Amino acid sequence: MTPTRKIASKLGVEEFLRVKLGQVGERIVATPLPRGAGTITSLTEADGIIRIPRQLEGIKESDPVVAELLKPLPTIRNTIVIVGSHDNTLDVLADQLRAGDAALTLSSSHVGSMGGLMAVKRGVCHLAGAHLLDTETGIYNLSYLRRYLPDTPVSLVNLVMRDQGLIIPKGNPKGIKGIEDLGRDDITFINRQGGSGTRILLDYRLGQLGLSPEQIKGYTNEEFTHMNVAVAVLGGTADAGLGIYAAAKALDLDFIPVVTEEYDLVIPKVHLESKNIQTLLATIETAEFKTRVEALGGYSTEKTGMVMTP
Repeated sequence: MTPTRKIASKLGVEEFLRVKLGQVGERIVATPLPRGAGTITSLTEADGIIRIPRQLEGIKESDPVVAELLKPLPTIRNTIVIVGSHDNTLDVLADQLRAGDAALTLSSSHVGSMGGLMAVKRGVCHLAGAHLLDTETGIYNLSYLRRYLPDTPVSLVNLVMRDQGLIIPKGNPKGIKGIEDLGRDDITFINRQGGSGTRILLDYRLGQLGLSPEQIKGYTNEEFTHMNVAVAVLGGTADAGLGIYAAAKALDLDFIPVVTEEYDLVIPKVHLESKNIQTLLATIETAEFKTRVEALGGYSTEKTGMVMTP
């Protein structure tokens, strides 16, 4: 089987890594679950275990791996693999799919929008989540598909429109008004990883304001999800981070809107007509899914399910 992304490991330590598995085309792909003895949920979510020998510093994306199965193959074949940008609505979608008649599982790996496109290109996922802003046209995702997936026929389906902005502590103790304040000496920022749509948006806005990354304290401190950014702000390790309103609301933090953006699903046409993907597309069109998503805050579903052609 093939990893959906590079897996890091410490040299000299033998590691047994819990993974989610899914069948994409003719091969099984493995998505690593959160590590650590305290991560109890990964024990129940795991489909298999991968052994990383002590002489390796992890596993490359192209390296074949062997996993010991913890669940039967029919369950793995009923798993939809999504790689790319993180969004809280994917948890709602996973719940809806699990509760449906087909009892499907959604396995998601958060590697940023560009990482999702590369996973599509490598053929290791059924779909990717992306919100990549073309700074010249203001249009999301389409130009990136033309540039990075010219030989991979895909469909682009809107999942949600969402509010993106600065997540800040309750009460805004440092009086932050916008991205322009990130250059202040008394502000510590928490960033998203390179290749994420949020990082691209930040760099674009910094350029508009004439601010360089070197002027932003904490620019090199990275997290891989909006919720992790919100946790950093809640815990006091950062004064601000760029993320979605739903993450701020979930932790009762304040929020300064920056942009309403498009979060889309990039679906290779080879998988588009499969029963599992058609079930997923039908699920996002349901009133129950849309109601649950809008209850999270900062989301609009008026374009949900709309198909755009690259």
